[in-house]
Amino acid sequence: MAPCSGKPVIISGVSEHHTNDQAPRARVRKVVITADTAGQRVDNFLQRELKGVPKSRVYRLLRKGEVRVNGRRIDAAYRLGEGDEVRVPPVRTSEPAEPVRPPDRLLQELQQRIIYEDDRLLVLDKPPGLAVHGGSGLQFGLIEALRALRPKAPFLELVHRLDRETSGCLVVAKKRSALREMHELLRTGRVEKRYLTLLLGRLPRGVVPVEAPLDSGHKQGGERVVRVASSGKAARTVFRTVARYGGYTLAEADIATGRTHQIRVHAAHLGYPVLGDARYGDKGANQALRKVGLRRLFLHAQCLEFDWGDGRPPLSVSTPLSEDLRRVLAVLEEKEPGVK
Repeated sequence: MAPCSGKPVIISGVSEHHTNDQAPRARVRKVVITADTAGQRVDNFLQRELKGVPKSRVYRLLRKGEVRVNGRRIDAAYRLGEGDEVRVPPVRTSEPAEPVRPPDRLLQELQQRIIYEDDRLLVLDKPPGLAVHGGSGLQFGLIEALRALRPKAPFLELVHRLDRETSGCLVVAKKRSALREMHELLRTGRVEKRYLTLLLGRLPRGVVPVEAPLDSGHKQGGERVVRVASSGKAARTVFRTVARYGGYTLAEADIATGRTHQIRVHAAHLGYPVLGDARYGDKGANQALRKVGLRRLFLHAQCLEFDWGDGRPPLSVSTPLSEDLRRVLAVLEEKEPGVK
């Protein structure tokens, strides 16, 4: 029978022999997964259980079979189920450094940017320039700042991600059950996500769909890049013209799938790259737009809506284009008055 508490329960500990008599004796732990913690990948579970252990070490433990679920070897993508018994091997961990507290002004800004909240979800208008999570040289990201803002919240996890430079609607789950439900809605394409973006060129009127598979297994200059390739995963984006400013088009982009860099790669593939995009965009056009104030990727997650499908009211949230991008459009409007 699975335990009733909301936390994993350690049910046994086994002493492990250590060759260094001076070192503390490490112990195997057996952890039973409860309903509230089921559904997560085992690699994510281990990173929380083995705080201070590098990710590379966690994945090595999985590859070597030192982590077992119900006595069997599993890979990093295995999703834990309620009642699973996880063998957590003895690992010497370094003392984690004292976490860096995000500045109070950022916490205050995030509080003001909450546009929807209930007992299951929280939706923020993500500010541009803030990564959604720490790592790769960043001491904290939005989710760490949100946890600092809500230190007593038992659970806060990102439902999806936005690029660091992208602003707009970002959903955070307050319960693991809500996270599982949202991931299923996203997986089955039942979440409508609409973005506003400024494209180079005059996009045709009407609906402009792009269906091109995307492969994220490439690197260029040490950075991951996404390419249109038959070996990739299916992806669909629908662009619609909102306004034209000379040789630029303000467009809506609806994505039925949520692949990495999807809008940016599909726009470039179509021949109308997103302005301000240093990775897939047009360098000359980006430099020209910097002169009118565009300092980042022109991409804003404008709205998000979905239906839970079980009788609960559907959720629809939206947020206006961010101030920095509105200023760019105002300058373009002055240069090209009445061009729509």
